[in-house]
Amino acid sequence: MIVATAGHIDHGKTALVQALTGVDADRLAEEKRRGMTIDLGFAYQEVEGASVLGFVDVPGHERFVRNMVAGVTGVDFALLVVAADDGLMPQTLEHVDIIDLVGLEHGAVALTKTDLVSDERAREVADEIAAHLATTSLAGAPVFPVSSRTGEGIEALKVHLHAHLNARAKSAAARGEQGHFRLAIDRVFTLSGVGIVVTGAVFSGRVALGEQLLLSPSDIPVRVRGLRAQGREVTEAQAGVRAAVNIAGRGVETSDIRRGDWLVAGPAHAPTGKIDAHVRVVAGEERVLAHWTPVHLHLATEDVPARVAVLEGASIAPGQSGLVRLVLDRAIGALAGDRFILRDQSARRTIAGGHVVDPFPPRRGRARPERLLVLRALDCEDHAAAFKALIEASPDGVDLNQFSLARNLTKSEAEQLFDAAEMIRLGGFAVSHAHFAALKERIVSRLQEFHAAQPDRLGPDIVRLARLLGGRVDADMVAGAVDELAGESAVGLSGPLIHASGHAARLPEKAGKNWKVIEPILREAGRAPPVVHDIARQIGTEAASVSSALRAAEAMGLVVRVGRNRYALPETLSELSEIARQLAHSGQLTPVAFRTEAAIGRNLAIEILEHFDRVGMTVREGDTRRLAEGVSVKQGGFQASPA
Repeated sequence: MIVATAGHIDHGKTALVQALTGVDADRLAEEKRRGMTIDLGFAYQEVEGASVLGFVDVPGHERFVRNMVAGVTGVDFALLVVAADDGLMPQTLEHVDIIDLVGLEHGAVALTKTDLVSDERAREVADEIAAHLATTSLAGAPVFPVSSRTGEGIEALKVHLHAHLNARAKSAAARGEQGHFRLAIDRVFTLSGVGIVVTGAVFSGRVALGEQLLLSPSDIPVRVRGLRAQGREVTEAQAGVRAAVNIAGRGVETSDIRRGDWLVAGPAHAPTGKIDAHVRVVAGEERVLAHWTPVHLHLATEDVPARVAVLEGASIAPGQSGLVRLVLDRAIGALAGDRFILRDQSARRTIAGGHVVDPFPPRRGRARPERLLVLRALDCEDHAAAFKALIEASPDGVDLNQFSLARNLTKSEAEQLFDAAEMIRLGGFAVSHAHFAALKERIVSRLQEFHAAQPDRLGPDIVRLARLLGGRVDADMVAGAVDELAGESAVGLSGPLIHASGHAARLPEKAGKNWKVIEPILREAGRAPPVVHDIARQIGTEAASVSSALRAAEAMGLVVRVGRNRYALPETLSELSEIARQLAHSGQLTPVAFRTEAAIGRNLAIEILEHFDRVGMTVREGDTRRLAEGVSVKQGGFQASPA
């Protein structure tokens, strides 16, 4: 368990940590000289049962609130420190606001310096504290009168902290099994004979010696060479502890790493420059939070300038909550549920706080009613409940990979959640039964509109049909709906083209005559369809006439354009795509291997492979290619395969 102190300058936070642990958390020479905490300090205490309490001692001066925010995120317990002689002071109040805004619900109050005041004064201050906390996340927190100088009350506070540690042991262990590993870096340094060390609170998951991780958002791969958790050398560390990780990577320097970066498992690396969030404005704030207000965003250990786009109305009043989009000056690591603080442009005043709802919002339509419905569905801590609400609020379907990434779900966690949900799964997307039925109706309607507007064309392909449907419906979902409609004989498939059942387009007379001559040439050519001017030479006509006929045939689904001046029969393209698929599965889809296996020329092989890239069947990686995820071959056309 990690405990963070909070409170006004000179109220005895560092002295209290030393009284509890025997460790002086002021580590900087300037802190020793000035007698005040400037940056984060750390101390640990062994507890019976092999557990360890970690303490983060935060600065109390108003100039160092950003360091305080970095220390209080990712902790389990807030220890509010109030001096009995001073009582509640400005930084006490701001620290309480910050604790409340980041949602820290577990805590206690240490009423320090009781040896300097009367019992009556101590009781007055305790009552004042309780009254102020009554409307915050620390409502009802116990107050412990203590004196770090005499030791009075220290043991009672220790007993309370240890009891809380033991009570949370099971939930802390469970946190370590949930999500991918994420550590918010608050320090980076080099140790002689050891190398680079980064430290911070582990937000989720676990990590072990030897594992490969990424520095985020810089996307630098590193390996775990050594681990310390809660001040002890360990072989693995998990959520709920402070860890020091000795990392190594090719060419990695301390200058590549800064406070605010993350050390994460690969799947948790997803930098974002825009965040949709739920915020609450501090009740005591004098101004409303207006649209496009410049702020400082403090998320985990990061501090980045941002603008606030209010999504409902023109502003959010003090004490009120609302949905916003945060537009950041640079990309940072952030996932759903991450808590943050907003301070004013000069970073002198805390004005609001909240949590991330969607770290990967769409670029357009941020305040449309349908988008706000999605955000309200996502604004739920419980993954299953959020997913259920999201499915119901998303007529265009839900991107399963994006949902899993945004909520930091491991593959097994995501599959367990999806298996239990009532939905139709189509490739990497999911949709409710009701929305899927509506999608099928929309497809039939759009096809009828297409035929009415363009009676001479057979129909659109999957990609164009998806565009005709509007919104953000994915081709995966359209393909799944088309398959079902075809099985019901509600639509027909001709090569890559889709048309309403019973619709039949005819080639124009001149194009039809030319096609009767062109088709046998293409069929006889097999895997090596000739270019337009070669066909024109064979039949003794102008290349323009051949091009016109082939374009008309393409609109009918009779051929597929694979290059600037080359067309292939759908069955020919299916044959070539099957060869490419087999080579890709063996990791050998190169131009040379494809040319050899297909028995075609080099230029044609490259042209066909580039066509496969364009239609999304393959992805080029250097001189080789791999199949794109979820791809199947359908009658010469290529589309995402419904699962």
